[in-house]
Amino acid sequence: MGRNTEVVVIGGGYAGVMAANRLTQRHDVTVALINPRPTFVHRIRLHQLAAGSGDAVVDYRAVLAGGVELVVDTATRIEVAERAVVLASGDSAGYDHLIYAVGSGSAGPGVPGEAEFAYPIATLEEVQRLRPVLDAAPATAAVTVVGAGMLGIEVAAELAEAGRTVTLVCGGVLGPYLHPRVRRSVAKRLAGLGVRVLDGPDAKVTAVARDAVRLAGGRELPSAVTIWTAGFGVPDLAARSGLSTDAAGRLLTDETLTSVDDERIVAAGDSAAPSGLPLRMSCQAANPLGAHAADTVLARIAGDRPASVEVGFFGLCVSLGQRVATVQLAAKDDTANRFFLGGRLGGKVKESSYTGLLEHLAHEARTPGRYSWKFKDAKRSQRLKTQRGETLTPR
Repeated sequence: MGRNTEVVVIGGGYAGVMAANRLTQRHDVTVALINPRPTFVHRIRLHQLAAGSGDAVVDYRAVLAGGVELVVDTATRIEVAERAVVLASGDSAGYDHLIYAVGSGSAGPGVPGEAEFAYPIATLEEVQRLRPVLDAAPATAAVTVVGAGMLGIEVAAELAEAGRTVTLVCGGVLGPYLHPRVRRSVAKRLAGLGVRVLDGPDAKVTAVARDAVRLAGGRELPSAVTIWTAGFGVPDLAARSGLSTDAAGRLLTDETLTSVDDERIVAAGDSAAPSGLPLRMSCQAANPLGAHAADTVLARIAGDRPASVEVGFFGLCVSLGQRVATVQLAAKDDTANRFFLGGRLGGKVKESSYTGLLEHLAHEARTPGRYSWKFKDAKRSQRLKTQRGETLTPR
């Protein structure tokens, strides 16, 4: 009998866990998942953990297939020629195929004082650093949330609902993804919670001090605690390993999610840039991309031609407190429209997304290969041809 095919998955978030679970449908495949922490982070609940209204840590036994080896370590380099992942502990993990699902985190320092005095909340460790600072601050202390994407809106709403004095500094428009009609509804809800929203060109942060935030218009806001949610970045592991990336550091792939440099490396989730036109960073895309990455690897093991990725969107959910949310609806090509669900109904949809994501992972762990996704962007191929001026075919 021949040896098993060894597949290493780097990253234990939504995409990485989905990929690892799906790979177990073949009994002749050995799967190792490399992750820097021993617990799964339910990332879309980090705003609740930050506000002290919920938890975001899940035991891997609840979402990861029993046949997957969990390696608690950090990947420091991919040795492409040797087909090995070098780990921070000094060990290495050899592979026949590699799935690159390192996810995303906070963007690097952008303005003076940000790194010293602001608190990003894109990762579990960042939120854990923030929590004692918030606990130590008086209830009336001014809290400034910088960045008015979904994470900024959600944490501002949670903190205000808990009685905090919150200013949300947009740096531009509130909720850039949102349709104007939906944006007005979200702004109304934030105002009702007592959140002061500063938007427009003068609301761009130029510096952060220990007890203040300075804006482009020359204004200075008192801020006992400054929370930074302005932008996401990806780890530089691919670039450090000599692999081709886009300008943001995502691994460049073809439409099967295969690296343009090596067909044994496949990407998934926030760190993937298929055809240089990545999908929106989101948990909504992570599960399908993780499943598709696994399917690409399984196709290659079987000697079949991998399929091109087809992932669409329904919109997004943004929580506005513990029981209220807005569900922005969109076309499958991720273009937001004027329709939305709000209030308690939206809150129920949002709550179902929390449980639904984990259920998808758990189901795939128990019955690998069963997960499927309904939303597919049929316009992607044409959009690629139009924007890139070329015909794209799988490798």
